[in-house]
Amino acid sequence: MRLTRQTNYAMRILMYCAANSDRLSRIPEIAAAYSVSELFLFKILQPLVEAGLVETVRGRNGGVRLGRPAEQISLFDVVRVTEESFAMAECFENDAAECPLVDSCALNSALREALNAFFAVLSRYTIADLVAARPNVRHLLGIDLLEQRAPAA
Repeated sequence: MRLTRQTNYAMRILMYCAANSDRLSRIPEIAAAYSVSELFLFKILQPLVEAGLVETVRGRNGGVRLGRPAEQISLFDVVRVTEESFAMAECFENDAAECPLVDSCALNSALREALNAFFAVLSRYTIADLVAARPNVRHLLGIDLLEQRAPAA
């Protein structure tokens, strides 16, 4: 199974917010960290907000932050929100009735088992796990530099 670019960057947005949990993250900063367009990230943000994974704060000093603790956001939560289809083969889709084996196919059963195993593994890992796996993630994303440049309030 191949995840979409949208899912990849949704995870990255969440990782950035988790690494930057002490303040709001701004889309231009996240876009610069990952060398991707702001417009692309804004499109990805909408389903994350609707699912409660991210909160937005409007205004001059606004930005985005995690909608719940990073320890409570599994990778499966993100995949479920950002992927449109989990069809691994034709027989998972609506037109499966054309196959004479649809009700007794061992391939369908094996693929469904594999997909469930994939989901089970994603459910075991959280955004916090991804951030903790890289102790220098703040430096790699340029967050430390942003804080050094920010004027003291």
